[in-house]
Amino acid sequence: MATPNKLTPLQELEARRTAAKDKPTRVISEAEKAIRRDRVVRAKDALARSVGAKGDHVTRARAALKTYLQHLNDPKQPDDARFDELVEAPFKAPPKKTSDRRF
Repeated sequence: MATPNKLTPLQELEARRTAAKDKPTRVISEAEKAIRRDRVVRAKDALARSVGAKGDHVTRARAALKTYLQHLNDPKQPDDARFDELVEAPFKAPPKKTSDRRF
């Protein structure tokens, strides 16, 4: 039985480094940078204001905001409507479920 060829850690590091050189660099325009800065400020403000809020929805909304801030450099970002929902989520209680199951 033949063993698969495994790279040494040094070879693996070199392969990653050369692969990173081949990737095209993404150019971010000044308008996109301004939008990002505004969004970061709004997200951080929402996190700061929601510290004392209570409810199950607050923890999930704060986690979503933190995840957004962690993934700022991802190419796929939420649109403006989705971002507004994300920022307002800690302050809006979710609609309560109704039990209108009458037969």
